Amino acid sequence: GEDSRSFHVSIQAPLSMASIGETHSITAVAGGQLILECPEDAVPPPHIEWQWEGSPLREDARRQVLAEGRFLQIQAVGAADGGEYSCRTTNALGDSSLRVRVEVHG
Repeated sequence: GEDSRSFHVSIQAPLSMASIGETHSITAVAGGQLILECPEDAVPPPHIEWQWEGSPLREDARRQVLAEGRFLQIQAVGAADGGEYSCRTTNALGDSSLRVRVEVHG
């Protein structure tokens, strides 16, 4: 059989977005809020894990994973928040991942 997936990244901040291969590039404004979305409508619902620069993302007061992993919210974005974020979804049928490179300006 065949399987296809589409991913959508929604950002709540002034930005410009360009697709580079399979990695999306996003420009965020320093001091703003950034929300990355890892939409997944697979059945059964998958486990979602966020990573930053290849390591599991550590949540803190500014970086929070919401809606069982579907969203990553970063408040008061700063230069140190730049880099490559990825979300990996896994269920009984396999796994997939989405990479987003975030550049912070301001």
